[in-house]
Amino acid sequence: MPSDLAVRAEGVAKSFRLFAKPRDRLKQLLLGGRRRYYQEFWALHDVSFEVVRGETVGIIGRNGSGKSTLLQIVCGTLKPTAGRVETHGRIAAMLELGAGFSPEFSGRENIFLNGYIVGLTQQQIEARYDAICAFADIGEFIEQPIKTYSTGMAVRLAFAVMAHVDADILVIDEALAVGDARFVQKCMRFLREFKERGTLLFVSHDTTAVANLCDRVLWLDGGRAKAIGPAKHVCDLYLENLFESVQGASRDAVPVAAAAGATASAAPARDQRLDILQASPYRNDIEIFEFHREAASFGKRGARIADVRFEHRDGERLAWAVGGETVVVAIDIEASAPIASPIVGFLVRDRLGQNVFGDNTFLTTQASPFSLAAGDVATARFEFDLPLLPPGDYSIAVAVADGRQDDHVQHEWIHDALTFRVETSSVRHSLVGLPMRSIHFDRVARPTTAPGVADATTRT
Repeated sequence: MPSDLAVRAEGVAKSFRLFAKPRDRLKQLLLGGRRRYYQEFWALHDVSFEVVRGETVGIIGRNGSGKSTLLQIVCGTLKPTAGRVETHGRIAAMLELGAGFSPEFSGRENIFLNGYIVGLTQQQIEARYDAICAFADIGEFIEQPIKTYSTGMAVRLAFAVMAHVDADILVIDEALAVGDARFVQKCMRFLREFKERGTLLFVSHDTTAVANLCDRVLWLDGGRAKAIGPAKHVCDLYLENLFESVQGASRDAVPVAAAAGATASAAPARDQRLDILQASPYRNDIEIFEFHREAASFGKRGARIADVRFEHRDGERLAWAVGGETVVVAIDIEASAPIASPIVGFLVRDRLGQNVFGDNTFLTTQASPFSLAAGDVATARFEFDLPLLPPGDYSIAVAVADGRQDDHVQHEWIHDALTFRVETSSVRHSLVGLPMRSIHFDRVARPTTAPGVADATTRT
């Protein structure tokens, strides 16, 4: 295996024997040469991929797609039926919840057990024991048997051990699906730090986390590699497939030339910077590009999105905007079939595909429900103060659906309908900055009277 590769899988396939009754296992053992008493289930079919050292690769797919089986083969806890997997470096893994733990052993004993499994000496484990306990933060439960732990406590301890074994490759299977938000954030900080020095295989149903954390994504479907490529692109394909699995395949998009509202983007744009004083080099200047009707989309096509734009409050189309100012996101739709309960929404994503903010019309229309007939047109307008955004490229996904928040038919979803670029910003270390009404930084005078006697403070 080339020295720059951490993992290489070639034609990996895995089958399992499924027995209808427990006694069939004994029959197969005694009489297997004459008759087959099981059904063969193939969990993986000819899966091949490579992971370069230092790369973070996500693995996504629905339940039963073979994700966990593939990770177990990579870690060596399962042998493939066909094909092979090569790895280079020490592997630490969080697979099934509680895997590698003895339920009768205490947390302390399991720390040493897991340390021995990955090749640490007793002295190395003892040197890291306090740091592992501090990371897990389960207090006196460290001396109690694992069988008394809650699910979240077991995950805390397992992650803490994995984080302190000096692994070259981390393999994580839905480890962050449980646990409180504070601990999940601690884990995400650790994973981002680990990315700087190691290789990560990350499985999650949370495509936002996958797109944010991973460089590339492998999508498994029915045990086969459906796609592998840039994280945002593959996650978008997976999202589209999920919708189609519920409501059926998307219909072909309506040709642009046939749509009455397709020329809306030809309206003259107004550069809002002309009205803004050049007060600071950190002003949140935002360049807005034209609506991209041909962007990747999916849906039943009972309605289509004719135009998406930023507007000034007076209705003028914007080519530039400034963070902190009031703007409008306007979305024009056209119904080609009756829509009983239309919902229109948008979602702003950063360059990693991470959802930054968005909204939809569902709650607004509950007080005065309305429907659309075939041929009707409508516009959803979202007026809000633009948050302050870090520099970089952003896209807006827009959608029109029929139904409710938790149960609807997606008629059209356009992944990157509109893009914009933040040129300058005062925001550097967060996803979004909020416009502040005021900020005070006051110096309070030291008390000059005897302790216990009230004293006034002064501001400067």
